[in-house]
Amino acid sequence: MRMYEEDGAVTEGPGHGLWIEEPAGRYRLPDPVRTSAVRAVLIVAVTLTQSTITFFLALTGSWLVLPMALVAIAGTVVATWGVLDVLITRQTWNQRYGVVSAPGSAARAGRRERGSDRGHAGAGPPASRPARIRHPAAGRG
Repeated sequence: MRMYEEDGAVTEGPGHGLWIEEPAGRYRLPDPVRTSAVRAVLIVAVTLTQSTITFFLALTGSWLVLPMALVAIAGTVVATWGVLDVLITRQTWNQRYGVVSAPGSAARAGRRERGSDRGHAGAGPPASRPARIRHPAAGRG
């Protein structure tokens, strides 16, 4: 039974899939940021469609140009809000959850150097230092 062809060779058998998953180069966006990004893309797509229709109506001299132009202007304002919403949501998420403490991080290396100068490298964080913020998904496995 012929299943798939790769590089001119025919592979057979039910165990061979359509594609091989490779590890992602970047992490997936956080859910709130993804939601606002999808919303912004849809709003921008609708606004561009409205603007294109308005342009063609203007070429034909239709009476619908004025209402469509007003709708396209309102859509531009809403699309601008949608893109700003993505930027604000991303920044808010990074401020709340974006600091990930990892053993090899530059912040920890700097803390070790400062601690060894003072003589209390293993004493733990002083009371004046703020608590570490961990990634919300770091504890889940």
